[in-house]
Amino acid sequence: MKIRLLIVDDEKDFTDSLAERLEFRDFDVSKAYSGEEAVGMVKEYNYDVVILDVAMPGMDGVQTLREIKNLKPLTEVIMLTGHATVETAIEGMKLGAYDYLLKPTEIDDLVTKVQAAYSRKAEQEERIRKAKMMRYFESPRAVLEDKEDP
Repeated sequence: MKIRLLIVDDEKDFTDSLAERLEFRDFDVSKAYSGEEAVGMVKEYNYDVVILDVAMPGMDGVQTLREIKNLKPLTEVIMLTGHATVETAIEGMKLGAYDYLLKPTEIDDLVTKVQAAYSRKAEQEERIRKAKMMRYFESPRAVLEDKEDP
């Protein structure tokens, strides 16, 4: 199964070019050109990893990250920017960003980060699945134990 990506950047040429390069590497890629558009798409679809520009007009990357994490906490977000500040990076990481990369970034570095972010998401989903299964299997046991006590 292909990793589902959403690229969010107001620079259309950059976004289209990056999407093309990632599709060539066998990712399932969607694009949004604003934070507002990205939030709407995240409400509608499940993405594994979002590649998100920090500096966008309207809803900026940090606001968009906050909304994405509220909607889909397990979706991993990699922040991209050409105007990095330590404060923005720290804020993004506090809000749950997986990582923070400077533009322009090497495509191989980005692919490595995307794969690592996807692995973390898959591990979290597996832990949740196991916890739900344990709760299911413990439930009948608890019922039986309650019946045995007078």
